[in-house]
Amino acid sequence: MSHLIQPGTVKRSLSAHAPIGLIAGALLYIVSLTGTIAVFYQELQRVEQPEAPEMQSIAPDAVQRGVAAVLASEAGKPATTHLYVHLPEPELPRTTITTDTQALHLAQDGSIAGSEEIGWSDFLVKLHYTLNLPALVGITIVGILGVMMLALAVSGVVAHPRIFRDAFRLRARNGNGTGLADWHNRLSVWTLPFSVAIALTGALIGLASIAAYAIATTDYDGDVEAVYGPIFGEEGKADPRPAPVANVAAALSHMASAYPDVRVTYAILHDPLTRGQHVQIVGEHERRLIFGEYYAFDAKGNFHHVAGLSDGELGQQAAASTYQLHFGTFGGLGVKLAYLLFGAALTAICATGIYIWLGKRRRRGIDEPRIRGAWHGLVIGTPVALAATFAARLLIGNDFPFAIAFWSVTLIAVIVGAMSKKREPGRAMAARQ
Repeated sequence: MSHLIQPGTVKRSLSAHAPIGLIAGALLYIVSLTGTIAVFYQELQRVEQPEAPEMQSIAPDAVQRGVAAVLASEAGKPATTHLYVHLPEPELPRTTITTDTQALHLAQDGSIAGSEEIGWSDFLVKLHYTLNLPALVGITIVGILGVMMLALAVSGVVAHPRIFRDAFRLRARNGNGTGLADWHNRLSVWTLPFSVAIALTGALIGLASIAAYAIATTDYDGDVEAVYGPIFGEEGKADPRPAPVANVAAALSHMASAYPDVRVTYAILHDPLTRGQHVQIVGEHERRLIFGEYYAFDAKGNFHHVAGLSDGELGQQAAASTYQLHFGTFGGLGVKLAYLLFGAALTAICATGIYIWLGKRRRRGIDEPRIRGAWHGLVIGTPVALAATFAARLLIGNDFPFAIAFWSVTLIAVIVGAMSKKREPGRAMAARQ
């Protein structure tokens, strides 16, 4: 069969590897960079909207007034299926209620203080999670990138048997890329546990979503919540008949008296203003990686059960631990700063990996200056685009089209970088020979 394949076909196939590798590397770089910045998601919200009311705590009765006021403000709109109350915590001391259509800050007394305006922070997280693509498509791609990053980390160690022995050895620059390769390898060793943890949890989060959608489609008539029910708690039986506002205050008061060591972070009202409504309270446990435990209450605020994320099946506890481990939200500012440092190193590893790859191809006579220039444009253009969109948020406002602007600036940087490089005559001759 091999004699039937023309040399030109082989050459074109090999040439296709370069842009494919560049695209995969570019997405890894963007995901790594945005993930590093997104570690400070809560702090960025405070920078975006510094005038929002802040408080160390809020009384259950004030929360109840806020829930009632927000639901009243949605009269005439399609009924919201879920209402989320974010309660004050040290990193984000604000009370915010989010429904299917709006997000509103509450004042200390429970009155509505204005709209939440964190467009850039939300754009950043969506860029990291889904690359601003439709949710299922984007999270699938990011999950695959997590698998790819994990494979690169493991294969990098296998391919360099002396990598740990030479962990602090840097060779002198000699013009053939050894200096850059050494820094790439050293950073890879120093950050290996972090890289494996981030890649593994990222892959689990992304691919678990794919599996959930697939199982829901085949076994639950498309009901994804039914798939997650055994892990995070079952949804109550729907009853759309109208009912008064559920007693969220009673649920919060029960938590304060029965679980004083649990820090409540969210109150979730399912199917509000219906007879099927019920309340879930999310509470963080000290010195645990789980993002929280779910405490279930009925509409009157009577306690029913816990989901078991803190002491249930091992799989439940593991599933609930991936989020904090991935985003570094489990140990305060110190852990976040460590994630910033290691995340920056991981981003540098992604950037230098492509440079090393292109350098090796160049030394073999495959000179691709436009691809090298495009990569240079991406490495510089991505942080520039993020900075530009953040500046636009502060100067123009919350409704600025962040995703369109980001991808436009990044694409322009890539095109300019590619067009600014030309093949060197000597290299072009070598490539033809």
